[in-house]
Amino acid sequence: MAEAPVYLGWMRLLVEVARRGSLSAAAEAMGLSQPAVSYQVRLLEQRFGVPLLKRLHRGVSLTDEGRRLLQIAERTVRDVDTLERDIRRGRRRPVIRLVTDYAFSSLWLIPRMPGFRQAHPQIDLQIVASQRLASDWQEEGDLAVAFGARADFAGAAMLLMPERVVPVCAPALLARWTQDDGSAVADAPRIHLEAEPGSPWLDWRSYAAAAGTSLEPGSVPGDLRFNTYAMVVQAALGGQGMALGWLGVIDQFLEAGLLVPAGECVEVPDRGYWLLGGSEQGAVMQLRAWLQDETGAAERQSS
Repeated sequence: MAEAPVYLGWMRLLVEVARRGSLSAAAEAMGLSQPAVSYQVRLLEQRFGVPLLKRLHRGVSLTDEGRRLLQIAERTVRDVDTLERDIRRGRRRPVIRLVTDYAFSSLWLIPRMPGFRQAHPQIDLQIVASQRLASDWQEEGDLAVAFGARADFAGAAMLLMPERVVPVCAPALLARWTQDDGSAVADAPRIHLEAEPGSPWLDWRSYAAAAGTSLEPGSVPGDLRFNTYAMVVQAALGGQGMALGWLGVIDQFLEAGLLVPAGECVEVPDRGYWLLGGSEQGAVMQLRAWLQDETGAAERQSS
């Protein structure tokens, strides 16, 4: 018959004995009696068939076999303690998953993350970004911030930022592209967002129609096209052309003077960034409230 495996409850006991140098001190640290610790050590030595401790006049020391066993015990105890701390920390710190698009996450959310962490240090926020909101987004997130019209979203949705769009460019280039009447020249290079078919974002042609201007793409060489809005903004910051700027998303660049308006502002009614979903979980409600405060949606709703 095979022998029973070694009982592993001795590991912390052996670590404490080695750390404190005596059975009585180890017993006190573990809330046990000294005879109980001595008995466990004797059972362990019987199981291995060799002495693991040297009994000294005062205290104990490890034999060579005891030191070999201690290396395993210390590593195992340390790993178990680390795992316990991680699990407890994870239970204490809720993780909230926010689903949104690349533009909102990179240009609006990330610059404001230090403020959120300072206000809510107990919450870990996970950002799940994609080009467009998927119909099954709730499988990946607790909340969503998505761009579109109210009719695009089933159920309750709160408008965080209405769509307001204005052409923008680097300030050093505005004078070069300004006509005598103060309007931007029609053949200034454009920076385009190559959106997917059916995208709700304004493009230069639909912006020009809404604004009643001639600021739509022509045949002038030098236009640039990108498939993410963050790259559109980076190109505009670099002075490579004129881009459509969504107010709210690019406000920090306007406030810093890195971008300046270069045309009329167009507002599209009932369209913009919407806050979707949310449970009664405390951390989710805190994130909802923070998003509403930071975007000014709470103030608009109360007015």
